[in-house]
Amino acid sequence: MHLVYPAVLAVLLFCTGVYGVLARRNAILVLMSVELMLNAVNLNLVAFDVWLSRTAEEKLHSGQALTLFTIAIAAAEIGIGLAIVLAVYRARGTSDIDKLRDTAEGHETDGPDGTDGPNGNLGPDGNGGGNDNDRGNDNGPQPPAAKKAEATA
Repeated sequence: MHLVYPAVLAVLLFCTGVYGVLARRNAILVLMSVELMLNAVNLNLVAFDVWLSRTAEEKLHSGQALTLFTIAIAAAEIGIGLAIVLAVYRARGTSDIDKLRDTAEGHETDGPDGTDGPNGNLGPDGNGGGNDNDRGNDNGPQPPAAKKAEATA
């Protein structure tokens, strides 16, 4: 078999992964797209290892060994990534990347009219400076998790 076939397949897989990372907004789909890109690299490593071992009489198979390391690192990465996504989903209620861009602690988000912020202007809920449910203030209704955290504190 020619080297062109796995190389073209790897390019198609990698391009599909890049499209998924750039176009998708769900964090789990972005992680799956990153896995597609890693698998494309693994396919290239194995294909070039087989091709080079035929031409250079090399029996070391370093490309296949490197692929095993890449698979192990990818498994650890997807495990940690899914744990982070689940923790963020439990805390924020969404895994949409656009809605999670301001994850810095203590950073307040801008409202739809642009008047919400740390300077104390009234936000879209009328309470001033963001969503009071996230800070645990007594100005508005709180989700059950925040009430439970206050009761145990």
